[in-house]
Amino acid sequence: MQQKQSGFTLIELVVVIVILGILSAIALPRFISLQDEASTAATEGVAAALSSATAINYAARQVNSAKAGTVAINTATACTDAAALLVGAALPTGYSVTADADCSGANPGDAVSCTITGENAATATAPIICSD
Repeated sequence: MQQKQSGFTLIELVVVIVILGILSAIALPRFISLQDEASTAATEGVAAALSSATAINYAARQVNSAKAGTVAINTATACTDAAALLVGAALPTGYSVTADADCSGANPGDAVSCTITGENAATATAPIICSD
């Protein structure tokens, strides 16, 4: 009585290795590009937080006649001034303002644009609302 051997043939193993090689060649570049996309998304998130903080600050200054607890954003360094509204009173580590907006000649409620630079040289634009 002969026993039947079980296992994979050499051809089956080679086919599996070839298929795995093709899949890794297709999938690997997609995972590498995720780092750039993540840096861009993080920078856009910081820019959105800065923009939102200035909108809340402007609304608080309009409602509160004493303007207590708010920041006046009316100088030539509006973006840097607005960073004081964020948690920690500054932009997160690794982020900087590359183009500071000028609110000195703007009316309260006018929006100016700030350019925020993050990791991997990702940039995003944040509209900043000037206040009195």
